[in-house]
Amino acid sequence: MAKLDAEWAIDQINMFLRATDQVSPNNEPGGVFFLGTVMRGTETEASSHAHVVEEIIDRVLPGWRKSRPSTDDSYRWLRDQASRAKTALERSAELAERLGDNAPDMDAANLHPWAWDNGKSFWNTGHFHQAVMQAAIRINAETQSKLGRMDISETALFNEAFSLSDPKPGASRLRLMENDSSKTYENLHRGARALAEGLYAAIRNPGMHSPSDGGQEQLALEQLAAFSLLARWIDQAVVLKP
Repeated sequence: MAKLDAEWAIDQINMFLRATDQVSPNNEPGGVFFLGTVMRGTETEASSHAHVVEEIIDRVLPGWRKSRPSTDDSYRWLRDQASRAKTALERSAELAERLGDNAPDMDAANLHPWAWDNGKSFWNTGHFHQAVMQAAIRINAETQSKLGRMDISETALFNEAFSLSDPKPGASRLRLMENDSSKTYENLHRGARALAEGLYAAIRNPGMHSPSDGGQEQLALEQLAAFSLLARWIDQAVVLKP
């Protein structure tokens, strides 16, 4: 997925802010006299810009929709969020240099699609735990489809998929490299099997019984990254049939 174009995004925000700016109406002699202010652009123009700006804010300020008021007829709240997003875009490099160690950022949108696409709507509304659960569900479903195994799922599925034993009728295997009888071949598949078992035993299964959305964005991002790695291995693996 392409990286966010900050310059383009700032331009889009500026167009929205200009269209929704409150200005004094032009009171012409002999015409209707207006008190107060009116929106500079038309309602159609403002609505069009608002749609694009909301998508931008989703990327820049994840979870912003969670505190959105039920009514925002004047665009006042959205303008405030757009201004915050604009500042974040304009000063991201400065803030990273001044406030942190300038470590590389990880963008959830660049994770493997199996780990991100199903859960991004949950993530953008601040439901980080549910986004992780959606990743686990999607990866399990894709693996079942790839192996034609609807009879087992999750931990049992991955244990069989990466098993070092030969495939059997109705039990194909996933292979990350050709079997050259090396220790690397053995370690690679044992590691993939252990990662999958750990993710589904320690994250997926407990998470389904005790979900805990509480702003734990960093923890959820790390969990998504782990599921993304598993998804890439499965996606790239070759199916070994009997």
